[in-house]
Amino acid sequence: MAQDTTVPKLNFEYWLDKAIEWGQATTLESQKDVCLHLPQLQEFLHQLYETIKHLGPTVAIQQFPLIGQLLGRLCWNPFVIGYDESQKTLMWCLCCLYSSEPQNAVELKANSWIRSLLCHLLSSSKWESNEAETSTFISALGYTSADYYSHLVKNMVVSLVTELRENQFNGLNIQESISASRVNAVSIFCVPLITLPDLTPLLETLLLYHGGSSKEILSSEFLEAVNEAFLKKKISLPESAVFSLWLRHLPSLEKATLHLLDQLFSIQLNSLEEVARVIKDSLLPQAASHPAIFRIVNEIFKNVLMETDGTSEVMTVIQVFTQLFLQAHQNENKQHKFPLKAYFPYHHQPLVRGLVRRPFELPTTYWSPHVKHISDMLKALVEDTNASSLTDLFEIWFLVACFGEWLDIAAEQLLKAAVEPDPVLWLLAFYYCPKNENQQRTQTVVEAQAVYNHLMMLFNCADLSLKDLEAAVHRVTGIEQRFTTHLLTNFLLFSAGGHKIAQECIYHITEITDTSKEVYNLLIRTAYRFNHSGEENQRTVKLLNELLQKLTLKI
Repeated sequence: MAQDTTVPKLNFEYWLDKAIEWGQATTLESQKDVCLHLPQLQEFLHQLYETIKHLGPTVAIQQFPLIGQLLGRLCWNPFVIGYDESQKTLMWCLCCLYSSEPQNAVELKANSWIRSLLCHLLSSSKWESNEAETSTFISALGYTSADYYSHLVKNMVVSLVTELRENQFNGLNIQESISASRVNAVSIFCVPLITLPDLTPLLETLLLYHGGSSKEILSSEFLEAVNEAFLKKKISLPESAVFSLWLRHLPSLEKATLHLLDQLFSIQLNSLEEVARVIKDSLLPQAASHPAIFRIVNEIFKNVLMETDGTSEVMTVIQVFTQLFLQAHQNENKQHKFPLKAYFPYHHQPLVRGLVRRPFELPTTYWSPHVKHISDMLKALVEDTNASSLTDLFEIWFLVACFGEWLDIAAEQLLKAAVEPDPVLWLLAFYYCPKNENQQRTQTVVEAQAVYNHLMMLFNCADLSLKDLEAAVHRVTGIEQRFTTHLLTNFLLFSAGGHKIAQECIYHITEITDTSKEVYNLLIRTAYRFNHSGEENQRTVKLLNELLQKLTLKI
């Protein structure tokens, strides 16, 4: 009953007649009449909006069957939309008529009409090409066309942002809250205008807006369009808005992750510093501070790794991403920091804690005991009969592989420090041969031990030739190639006489085993760590750079 008594007060028919009479205000007489009625018209539009904003599209059209005709005509009148807040009110009225879940062809057609009308309200090209009178009107206001539309967009954005933010703070007041369908309509209206710089505050506000509904209130077209524009660097958004986008729209997060991988594999990256820069610029490591984002990105990496059969390029990218994630997590405010278990809920927590310790956090004298501790925990898990399925083994292996920095250090410690070799060799054997049964892995360790013993006999020899390493090189083609190639490469880098024959030997190894990419990725990881820790001498760094240049040409 309350709604029925409101309808006559709005004098709807009077303003519809006026809108028909005015048309697009092309005559001097109609322009004068429009200007005389603008204050009253704005008041009417405000009352109309207040009346329909809680009705929903269906009820609103039942109350005012000709509302579409009225709003449509007013939207094409430049004097009406140029007056004070009339344009904003017209937009809000149109949003009230938008069906967020259209049920039939009529509602679909109405939605399409509303979208085109909303786009028209901020489309200068349409106005300028279709309405010569508009330019005259703008000039009379003392603006150029560009200035006028720029001010128009800014004012509209400010009004919409203010209303959305006020509603966000007033979310518990149901009578005053903005309906989900109207917020949905605003998001759709933004789609064709997303790359306008002046629209950025509205994009940010929408992405951070959360109504009372359990369903997503922003249109998927809007979320996809924002993500696409962000990935192509057509727009710049605050980190909080980007993180909110990926949290509320899984397809956008998946696309961002795959876009990053495509970007990394489509260009020649000569250093891990460059890889780290590209990954960091993507904002994914920072966004991964939220456990939900981290677990989804990790799952995507896992699938890509399986599809590519564990290539060293993919593994290196995952390891750098994990390092950058740990940096972002450590930099988080303690009040907002999630516990490690939130990121690795199904893994053995002592092993997780051991792996997330960055090497630079420990004195170098502690590295060997720490590697042994990791190996002992890992061996207990892998050889546990309750965790013997391939799925369980893969999950454990992937966790260790993500923290590959410790694997590289383990291989170095074998040669550079007085360590007990068995636990380190077992750790590397598991990493390089995860599918092996316990007995097979034991045999791999025995064969690797023979290579290791041979290399240690030669480690302090200052004068070496390729012939001295023939036995070790021959074994590369026997057991897992990447495993022994890793040991041999480290020997060439760190032994007394390895530098002299490094280029010749690595060329020979990569020729007979086709492990150029594996060696290349090992070298750039080593160079990256040295550059950030300063732990090695300049001679080794120089050799690394020379080897990388040679291998870059080869791969």
